[in-house]
Amino acid sequence: MRLRGHRRLTASLVAAAALGLTLTACTGDIAEEDAADVDCADYESYGTFDGAEVTVAGTILDLEADRLNESWADFEQCTGISVEYQGSSEFEAQIAVLAEGGNAPDVGIVPQPGLLARLAEGGWLIPASQPVEDNVDEFWSEDWKQYGTYDDTFYAAPLMASIKGYVWYSPAEFEEKGYEIPKTLDELTTLSETIAAEGDHKPWCVGLESGEATGWPGTDWVEDYMLRLNGADAYDQWVKHEIPFNDPQVAAAFDAVGGYLKNEDMVNGGIGDVSTQVTEAFQTAGLPILDGECSLHHQASFYETFWNPDGGDDVKVASDGDVFGFLLPPANADDPLSVTGGGEFPVAFRDAEEVEAFRAYLSSDLWANNRVSLGGVISANKGVDPENASSELLSQSIEILQDPETTFRFDGSDLMPGAVGADSFWKGIVSWVGGESTTQVLDTIESTWPTS
Repeated sequence: MRLRGHRRLTASLVAAAALGLTLTACTGDIAEEDAADVDCADYESYGTFDGAEVTVAGTILDLEADRLNESWADFEQCTGISVEYQGSSEFEAQIAVLAEGGNAPDVGIVPQPGLLARLAEGGWLIPASQPVEDNVDEFWSEDWKQYGTYDDTFYAAPLMASIKGYVWYSPAEFEEKGYEIPKTLDELTTLSETIAAEGDHKPWCVGLESGEATGWPGTDWVEDYMLRLNGADAYDQWVKHEIPFNDPQVAAAFDAVGGYLKNEDMVNGGIGDVSTQVTEAFQTAGLPILDGECSLHHQASFYETFWNPDGGDDVKVASDGDVFGFLLPPANADDPLSVTGGGEFPVAFRDAEEVEAFRAYLSSDLWANNRVSLGGVISANKGVDPENASSELLSQSIEILQDPETTFRFDGSDLMPGAVGADSFWKGIVSWVGGESTTQVLDTIESTWPTS
């Protein structure tokens, strides 16, 4: 009964998000209610502004949007800057059109370095101020700074982060059935085959639907396998098109993933046949684990929020709880820890002191700790205390991102040109799951790569 309730609620949230609802109202209320409790000493460096407003837009919706608003409520109270946030599932598709028409928000929270590059190339972005850059130099790695840079100009600091390669599971089921956390990709295959052979449910549940971005969860699978099977150098060459998209190494990654996503014995637990992956929303796809209708779900660290979409704590995310996650294992047990991940970048479309004061706050360790403490997310900001995270898994994720021994690579499709990473790659996943061969799909994607 609990699972069904969660799935109905989450489905309604997904439907609301598809309409591009505005999510702004709670900031002022929070500031007014908590004004007496705010210690403004930490915010003095940002200055004070009388009646200034900063408009912000992005893809962040529902509970996460509420928490985002809460994360800057004290900043609003102490600086006098009113921050108005609008979330839309169509932000990525619309922002360039809005910018070209002069109707962009003051700040856009961009989830893709490739989209940032497109906006910068269009001449619509304001370079980041020195305080923003100083924060990035202090709290972030050089790799992360480069993701916010285009043509040697630094435009935006990182915001939140995620680790893409988690496999969610039920600790109780693993204990009851004697399943072991796999240490290699071959062991993961063996585990999946064992679950499938037991016959009472499919091992994996998968959802690829995400509005105009349908297919992106499948690209995460491919990227994780590309990094683990072929290494960081080959991954970088692929993302930069120094090897073609239809290179044999890419095909090997697709085929390894196809052993799950194109296999009727492996998917789609608790949902339907292979074809239902394309119609099942990524937000709800993992929830059948709670009913024992599947055992495994590949999704990022941010998926923790979707186990309790109403902000409650009915589902315990812990190694001894209802659900937990293990990292997709390496190809070989002695391989170094390698993870893919993502993040957002607050770019500016208006040159104003209040806009840069706000962006400086977002790039600080103060904001990062405030936001992480509210739950559901992580940051690669080196000033974040992992103990501030809302769960064991998220604390672990922060430690992984802060560990200098970790090989981290940004989500490949987010780094590729938009014509590929946010178009033909997503669409190619849908066609591939629908029955097209790996060769057909990779040749088609390769043909869409810009020639200049």
